[in-house]
Amino acid sequence: MTEVLRWGIIGTGGIAARFAADTALLEGTEVVAVGSRTAGRAADFAAEHGVPTHHGSYQDLVADPAVEAVYVASPHPFHAEHALLALAAGKHVLVEKPFTMNAVEARTVVEAARKAGLFCMEAMWTRFLPHMVRLRELLAENAIGEVLAMGVDQGMRFPQNPEHRLFAPDLGGGALLDLGIYPFSFASMVFGAPQTVRASATPAFTGVDGTTSAVLTYGNGAHAVILCSSGVATPMKAWLAGTEGRIELDRQWYAASSTLTLTRGDGSTEIFAPVPDLIQGRAKGMKFQVAEAVSRIRAGQTESDVMPLDETISVMGILDEVRDQIGLVYPES
Repeated sequence: MTEVLRWGIIGTGGIAARFAADTALLEGTEVVAVGSRTAGRAADFAAEHGVPTHHGSYQDLVADPAVEAVYVASPHPFHAEHALLALAAGKHVLVEKPFTMNAVEARTVVEAARKAGLFCMEAMWTRFLPHMVRLRELLAENAIGEVLAMGVDQGMRFPQNPEHRLFAPDLGGGALLDLGIYPFSFASMVFGAPQTVRASATPAFTGVDGTTSAVLTYGNGAHAVILCSSGVATPMKAWLAGTEGRIELDRQWYAASSTLTLTRGDGSTEIFAPVPDLIQGRAKGMKFQVAEAVSRIRAGQTESDVMPLDETISVMGILDEVRDQIGLVYPES
């Protein structure tokens, strides 16, 4: 590998733009190429984000010898296909969330990465933010005792446009996979895999889920209450309650702008405020997950213990169970 880890991006949407902007903030890594289904779109993205090379196909992108690692930023029905394409070309992969459409696809990608000895990680970027690091530290210290309950919501109102990806069945639309992946992964980080899942949903006008809620229970008796919606703007806060206090994450709980407040059993509080340079300009905090990937790849490691591959498969399995319960079926699935 070169001294600078070189990325190629599959896809030219908004999340790809955020990745390019945040990667530019880091030393020792850079985006050197972008690929799209059309040469014009790739060229426009490259010009806007200062990417030196653009390709009019994903195959050409992964075959580019200058590219060492690929960020898969295409719509999630194509994540497995594109991750496998990159892995087959010998490239490390960072795959945007949700990792795939289901646990079967997730397992296929993970097995391919492990067989090839290449780095692979779900791009659950929020898990690497400073306030999430602090949260894990507090849980490891048993700062609020045994955690027995948590609540988390992720709701945004999107224009009721049938062509919008949130409502398009062929693009894996719906609140669950696009928005719900955040709170379900968060619950997994706190509690691990649940013993039971009970879910309910109200469909959007195109048939995908519009609002979905779920209660997950765990072996110690803990409950996680989750709600996601593409039809209403919810507070987007999160809380954890333990036997000796609670932790609250302010709006937006999953973003760099969130404030963490610890309230101990004796009433004392500790506030972990947002990092100023993460909530200004275009930077959204994705640089921390990029730094994690770069560090692991440089160390010769093939996955991250902050976002382990087996946990990614587990979370996709939970979403599969929710989909079964609410009757959410996609084309070709």
